[in-house]
Amino acid sequence: MGKKRIVTKTEKELLEEREKIEAKVRKEVKVEVPRKIKEGRVYIFSSYNNTIITLTDLEGNVLDWTSAGNIGFKGTKKATPFAASKVAEFLVQTAKKLGIEKVAVLIKGIGSGRESALRSLAARGLEITSIKDVTPIPHNGCRPPKVRRV
Repeated sequence: MGKKRIVTKTEKELLEEREKIEAKVRKEVKVEVPRKIKEGRVYIFSSYNNTIITLTDLEGNVLDWTSAGNIGFKGTKKATPFAASKVAEFLVQTAKKLGIEKVAVLIKGIGSGRESALRSLAARGLEITSIKDVTPIPHNGCRPPKVRRV
């Protein structure tokens, strides 16, 4: 079969990749502001494959959303805590432009990006009024299959 090789990236390639991702995060966000909103809600959905963060007003109207795939992460990198923190940074930029200062955070899902996205929201200057976990939990679940007869 031959010898197996593990491809490792050099430090230069890793830095170039990181700069590319941060350039996409820093890109100019064009948002039309209908009115100044001071408070909003942030929904964090973190699955095994991706992290999606949605910014809404108090009525639930979506103001902006972004995901790890939307920023530029591909494949298994979308599910990492680093990608989730970059998604949160990107959303905070939009929230600042809209004038939102206080947010209530609702977290759903079981992925690895939950904690890092929340920490990144707090670190970037958004005042978090409440944190609620809205992950659905089955109370009894589906009916089990019939007993197998051999």
